[in-house]
Amino acid sequence: MNNKSNAFNNPAAPSQLANEFFARKLACETDCSDVYADIKADNQDYILLDVRSSEAFDKSHAITAVSMPHSEINAESFARFPKNTQFVVYCWGPGCNGATKVAVKISNLGFSVKEMIGGIHYWEDFERYPVNRRVTEVQK
Repeated sequence: MNNKSNAFNNPAAPSQLANEFFARKLACETDCSDVYADIKADNQDYILLDVRSSEAFDKSHAITAVSMPHSEINAESFARFPKNTQFVVYCWGPGCNGATKVAVKISNLGFSVKEMIGGIHYWEDFERYPVNRRVTEVQK
């Protein structure tokens, strides 16, 4: 095939290689839509973990999310969780790799973890899914 498109300037991977790549990718990440669908269906068999600072969490966070800043994640803080506990982690958004760093820590501790791509930015600003928000005196 003589393909002149920019998208295929480099040939596509053979289908089996592409399948393995995308399956691995999905094994490590989920998105806001899937998480919100789980929440609505009361089918959330994981802990949704917001790994931003406590101040950022207090300002606004995804409903059902639990706050555990990146710096607090270690063997001691995770000792309270059974080893079969699953986690979905998120941070600010695509420009932040905090959730990726946390996913490395959590998986290194022996837990199942996925990163919610898009983070709170996509959750709140693009999808407009519900958040819990701190109301300050100025906002009242």
